[in-house]
Amino acid sequence: MRIFTGYQKGVDLGGWFSQCDHTEQRYDTFITAADFAVIRSWGCDHVRLPVDYELLEDKQGTPREQGYERLERAIGWARENGLNMVLDLHKTAGFSFDPGEQEAGFFENEKYQERFCRLWERIAQRFGRYADMLAFELLNEVTEREYGPVWNRIAAACVRRIRAYAPDTKILIGGYWHNSAAAVKDLPEPFDENIVYNFHCYEPLIFTHQGAYWMPPMETTFRLPVSATYREMAAASRRYLNGSSVDLGALPPDGHLSPAFFEAFFAEAVAVAEARNVPLYCGEYGVIDNARPEDALVWFRAIHAAFEKYGIGRAAWSYRQMDFGLSDPRMDAVRPELLSEL
Repeated sequence: MRIFTGYQKGVDLGGWFSQCDHTEQRYDTFITAADFAVIRSWGCDHVRLPVDYELLEDKQGTPREQGYERLERAIGWARENGLNMVLDLHKTAGFSFDPGEQEAGFFENEKYQERFCRLWERIAQRFGRYADMLAFELLNEVTEREYGPVWNRIAAACVRRIRAYAPDTKILIGGYWHNSAAAVKDLPEPFDENIVYNFHCYEPLIFTHQGAYWMPPMETTFRLPVSATYREMAAASRRYLNGSSVDLGALPPDGHLSPAFFEAFFAEAVAVAEARNVPLYCGEYGVIDNARPEDALVWFRAIHAAFEKYGIGRAAWSYRQMDFGLSDPRMDAVRPELLSEL
């Protein structure tokens, strides 16, 4: 499989320009130049930067120049520290992976789709010259499977328009079910040699999202050790997640999480990427801060082993806070070992 060179080990900067209150104070203080130096000291080669459309345009779609200037500054901080960057459009007018954002209509409304393409044209015009260290991710986590064919059409049209201004920039495309690895097979054939297939992985979800307050019927007090058997994970998934996006019941009941779990989980996506000669990238993966740090370390070791086996580039969610913060004090005891293989 082709390697996404320069984007093998990274971290997400969630909560800075996305999933936030979009205030000047947030923009000015949540991430600073010093954080890029820290990330470089971790041995990372890139950052993934989620951006909501509100940074770059107002509710009517009028561009916000100050938002583009902030992105220019962030790109500069990355370059100064020898880091590449994935610029991820985390929310667009009419769509967010999070229903709480109250964005709807994108996949049914051509006006929203045209606005999306115009936004990417402006981004490409402004930042296409950074193709040596900046990649574009079209949209974060398409949700429903039925959106797949429409999304493929929108993505194709958007790529064509981006290419007028950024002919060599790497463009990441993910699929339905929140960028599921299972959706990779239904992504369109690559439009050119600079397309990258993108997926996310938080499996087994019952472990990585234990006690997650935003996921009813999950109970916020629920905890699950990484040493739980697949039988125990499956039972907890039925109770707290109404099932799971991965069929834990098909796994050896008395088995435990290991690199083999992720190798099998990624295998189909890897085969598709190999057949189409497209690099494969995991833009998000991580463990909620409700889990014991020592348990999180076991999970990271297992998924990293699979990434290394297949040559999958990745960015861990997330650098600070956001319920998954790798730089948060709770991770101090295990962070050196985690970073040694990040």
